[in-house]
Amino acid sequence: MDRSARLLSPVLIVGCIIITVSFAVRASFGVFQIPIADEFGWLRTEFSMAIAIQNLAWGIGQPIFAAIAEKVGDRRAIILGALTYAAGMVLTAWSVTPFAHQMYAWLVGFGIAGTGFGVVLAVVGRASSDRNRSMSLAIVTAAGSVGQVIGAPTAEWMLTFLPWQQVFLVFAAVILTLVLTLPFMRAPAPADRKELEESMGQILTRAFRDPSYTLIFLGFFSCGYQLAFITAHFPAFVTEMCGPIQPGGVLHSMGITTTSALGAVAISLVGLSNIAGTLAAGWAGNHFPKKYLLAGIYTARTVVAAAFILLPITPASVIVFSIVMGSLWLATVPLTSGLVAHLYGLRYMGTLYGIVFLSHQIGGFLGVWLGGRMYDLYGDYTMVWWVGVGVGAFSAIVHLPIREKRAGAAVPA
Repeated sequence: MDRSARLLSPVLIVGCIIITVSFAVRASFGVFQIPIADEFGWLRTEFSMAIAIQNLAWGIGQPIFAAIAEKVGDRRAIILGALTYAAGMVLTAWSVTPFAHQMYAWLVGFGIAGTGFGVVLAVVGRASSDRNRSMSLAIVTAAGSVGQVIGAPTAEWMLTFLPWQQVFLVFAAVILTLVLTLPFMRAPAPADRKELEESMGQILTRAFRDPSYTLIFLGFFSCGYQLAFITAHFPAFVTEMCGPIQPGGVLHSMGITTTSALGAVAISLVGLSNIAGTLAAGWAGNHFPKKYLLAGIYTARTVVAAAFILLPITPASVIVFSIVMGSLWLATVPLTSGLVAHLYGLRYMGTLYGIVFLSHQIGGFLGVWLGGRMYDLYGDYTMVWWVGVGVGAFSAIVHLPIREKRAGAAVPA
């Protein structure tokens, strides 16, 4: 199959735009936790459950939208995802009960799936040459970090002059503009002749029987737990647990005068530093075994998270943690998706990665829900934070036995 040797292509550019917008909105939800809970007098668990359901729906929807893309076309799947995403945001803006928020979170989660990694990484992977694939996947993943950089601060800024309901409506309108970019995303041929001889059932059976695929599935759990917990709860965590920002200090002179503002900036810093971390992971994935890189990333996350919670929580430690954790944030995505493509080929990469991503989102569901539940029970996030440290260590271990060797019909990734 003829794939362009160029790294930069219209498919890659449009993929980055879609992921940036989708993740900007998705990364902003933690900023709304306190305003919504305060307006309605809800327990922290109520809003946390909505975000947890959103993460679970994202995970369930990921292989579904990937399969839709592989059957009827990538662009149609993305249009369906954008419409679902916007509908969920609009309906949530009109909701006044926890149950309504939680029900419409299903739509938001499915919408994220339709405009997220499962669909976009698959089409970008197919559009890339073997030499450029790992870096192309890293660039699209890094675009998600760009969204995170702008999403939370934008939401925090808009909340200074708009009620949260109107911010949701603005975000819905922005999501709908994604369909304007799709004429430039012309999907390449799905696979080479050898891969086309395998049906989806055959490739899924082969993957499910492979212990390495099971280990990849299990290992991605902690990534979802840690990322979703931090995205949903870290702004509130910083607002309530961080020491005061000293007048006249560097942060104060930059206009960051409250721990609430610092919480939003922290999420932004995570996304900013992750751009470099993800691109570095993409480069390393072309030169070193992906399983060892993944084990190293999870080990580093475990150490960083444990150190942060053990040391005094100050504005300086929040910034350092955000930068270091950010460099490890989505670095797992190009490596995990690239490993799936390497082992099982490109034809059904979206579906296979989508199934692995379900484990990620089950972890995300538990991270967000436990965060709210533990906060309501104990008044802080300490217990759920230590669970994240434990599952991170688990993921570091389970990646080591993976056999990074292609079997059956596959192409290099």
